[in-house]
Amino acid sequence: MNNLQKDQNTQDRLGLSIAARLSGSTQDLPHDITERLRVARMQALAKRRVLKSQLVQGTSFNANGTAAVNHEDGDDRSLWNRIASILPLLALIAGLMTIATVAEDNWTSDIAEIDAELLTDDLPPDAYTDPGFVQFLRLNQND
Repeated sequence: MNNLQKDQNTQDRLGLSIAARLSGSTQDLPHDITERLRVARMQALAKRRVLKSQLVQGTSFNANGTAAVNHEDGDDRSLWNRIASILPLLALIAGLMTIATVAEDNWTSDIAEIDAELLTDDLPPDAYTDPGFVQFLRLNQND
């Protein structure tokens, strides 16, 4: 017997002993709790049957013991899964395009506002590029 079988036997014995202790103390529980426990057992058994049927159909197990079901039959759910996985990407692209458009509009309106102020000002636009004008502004700012 290898180590995997020994571990499995140990786990089986532990599970049986826990189940026996739990079953022994259920006689003192109220009726509604025992009914809920019975329903939970039935659900657990139904899930186990589903897992067993998946094992027969070709389920593989990962290294950590979790099941990885192979869906080789092209059902409609895989199409919906693909569409659902593409939707966040499309939303991201639409959001980025919207942000770029709004930023460009803001930049354009800022430039237009500066141009309008330059053209409606008392000074000609060439005055702003004159080095003497910059010196004049610095001297007036200190006063």
